[in-house]
Formats: sequence, C-alpha cells, structure tokens
Amino acid sequence: MTNPEQADALRRRTVRTLVAGVALGSTGHIAAVTVATIAARDLSDTALLAGLPGASVVLGAAVGASALAGLMARRGRRAGLSAGYAIGVVGAFLAAAAVVARSMPLLLLGTLLIGFGNASNQQSRYAAADLYPSARRASAIGIVVWGATVGAVVGPNLVEFAGQFADSIGLPTLAGPYLVPVVFVGLAAALSFALLRPDPFELRDASSIAGAEAAAAAPIAVVLRRPAVVAAIVALVAGQFVMVLIMTMTPLHMTEHGHGLGSVGLVISAHTFGMFALSPLSGRLTDRFGCPTVIYAGTAILAGSALLSAVAPPDDERLLLVALFLLGWGWNLGFVAGSAMLTGAVTLTERTRVQGLSDSLIWTTAAVASLGSGVLLATAGYASLGIIGTALVAVPVWVLVRRRGAISSRPVAVPAPVPPGPLE
Repeated sequence: MTNPEQADALRRRTVRTLVAGVALGSTGHIAAVTVATIAARDLSDTALLAGLPGASVVLGAAVGASALAGLMARRGRRAGLSAGYAIGVVGAFLAAAAVVARSMPLLLLGTLLIGFGNASNQQSRYAAADLYPSARRASAIGIVVWGATVGAVVGPNLVEFAGQFADSIGLPTLAGPYLVPVVFVGLAAALSFALLRPDPFELRDASSIAGAEAAAAAPIAVVLRRPAVVAAIVALVAGQFVMVLIMTMTPLHMTEHGHGLGSVGLVISAHTFGMFALSPLSGRLTDRFGCPTVIYAGTAILAGSALLSAVAPPDDERLLLVALFLLGWGWNLGFVAGSAMLTGAVTLTERTRVQGLSDSLIWTTAAVASLGSGVLLATAGYASLGIIGTALVAVPVWVLVRRRGAISSRPVAVPAPVPPGPLE
C-alpha cells in the first residue's frame, strides 16, 4: 500500500472490477437457470424431476461458498473468485453436452458446477464490504450486487437467441442457453484473475483492522449464538427460500399454459431486474435506517408478491411479471440488509469463514426449495408455492422481534471514519 489517495483509487478500481465480474457472471448464470426446469422436464418427461437442476445449481453454490471461502482464507479473494468462475465454465460445457446426449445425470453434474460460478458472484459482495467502514458497508454491498442487473436484463433475453444459434449449428435448442455462461462466466474468470491486483484483502479499510475488529476469532459455535448473526442468517435463508420456491417453477408454469420462451424470458428478466437493479438504494436505506427496518420492509414485499403470484391467472403474464418483480425486490432488501448485518456482527478474523458458512446455509436451503417446488407444482399446483411462501416470510420477522433488544438498529455498533474519495 502506498499513500491514502492511491489506496482509495485502488479501492474504487477494485469495486468496479467486482461489479464487472458480477455483471458477466450473472448474465451467464441467469441464462442457464432460465431454462433449467424446461431442460429437466424435456430430458425426464415429468414435472416431478423438473426442480432437480435448479436444486443442483444452488447446491453447487452451497458447496462452492464453503470451498471458495476456505480458498480465500488461504490465498485471498482473487484466487477464490477466479476459481469459482472457472469451475462454472466447466459446468456449462457439461450441461450443454448433457442436453445433446439427453443425459439427466450429466445435466445435474453440470448445473452443480455452474453453481460454483454463482458462489463467486455472491462472495464478491463481501469482498467489497471489507474495503469500506461500517457507515458505508451496506452501500458497498449494494453497488456490487447491482452489477447483476446486467445479467438480469441480458441473461434471460439471450435464451431465445442462444437457442436459435444452437439450431443453426445442429445442436438441440435447449443446449444453446448453456453456451451463454461458457462465454460470459469465462470472461468473469479472466477479468477477476487479471484485475483484482492487489488482492482485495490487501485493501481492507484500516478502521476494520484496528481495535475490536482485530480480536481473535471466536469458535464458530459461539459466533452462531450472537443475536445479530442468528437474525441475519435467518433473514438471508428465509428470503432465499421463498424467492427460489416461486421463481424456479415459474418458467415451467408459464410454458405449460402456452407462453413461449420470449414471454418466459421477459418475466424472469423483470424478476432478476427486481433482484438487483435497486441494490444501491437498498444499501443506502440500510445505512440510513438500519438493517432490521429494511429486513422488515423486504419481508412485507415478499409476502405481497408471493400472494400475488398465487392468485395471478396463469394466462396473464402481466400479473406474473409484477409478482416476480416484487419477489425480486423484496429479496434484494433482505439480502443487502442481512449481508450488512452479518458482516457487522463478526470480527475481521471471523468474516471469511462465517460468510462462507452463511452462504452455504442459504444455498443448501435454496436447493431444498428448488427440489420441493417441482413436487409441489406437480401435486398441488403453482398457487401452493405462493401460499407457502407467504407464510414462511413470518419467520425472520419473529426472530428479529424476539431479539430486537440485543440487535443494534444500525448495520454495526462501532462507528468508523469514512475514507477519502467517493464510493463507486
């Protein structure tokens, strides 16, 4: 590190690199996820197994979060993020080959590895959080999460084009969307490897290293008993579960009622736009009003969107578009606020492993939601997903209310000076 002005310029460049990596990685990931249930139904000829690839993707993200966190602890953020994206590219190749070979096991292996790329996307927010002090931590998280807006808009809308391209070169239509992450996630890997120098660990905010933040790491069992850690993880897990439960089966629900891939792409694009586009606002609201308040707002929007998806007529893509957009926005509020709460509740030496464990729990739970959503769709119908989702959002509210006396209304309890230069 040189002088403070140079260090601040490096921080801003690092944030821009993280945003670009998330934009590229999410474009490929979302394109693949958009057709996951359709590809599974095509290969298995039953809706009962349609949730398996979605479950495999999020299980891969869970495994990847833990594995990449361990790698980051030893080798730094750059090595972990680059490795996750690279593994995701291998998974995309395998998924495309699975569609060609009509092999469900190979599709599941490919989507499992695609999840590693998404784990890198998700861990990028914590790399940014370490660069800035507590008063601006949520804003830093929000800016990096916002990078996925590019994927939200572009990814689903590349599905139809990629399918046509696959047709033109003699491949099955559904193999095309899996070529999208080969290109875009591959670019994210190359960008992260080339430009995350110096490693984000070397650029961490000095105020985060001093004093209490530099305390020795507590045993993980002790960390998980802290009220703010419990509340943050429950909010993150519940929001992810509800979002995945409904989102995963929406493409299949739409195609079964006569909607084409273009309409499916539009609805999923609106959903993922809601998930990411308002992230900077979510970060500012969290820094202004505190994590619990924003989590409450997010759960209220999640409940309303889940209920709307349950009552929306299956042939009305406009209501489904609104419901899925709100589903994404409610998730975003809880995701940014929950991530900021979790980061502020642990010391610097605890962060990497606790963040990795948290994301593993998030994605493991999401895998269960994805798998169960297919069974629920086949046995009880699409409306059941929204009804269950509406009920489940009460869980984080209950946890926050029970622990409100022990949780600060601010993202962290310890104030810190704001570094020079704008947050970009």
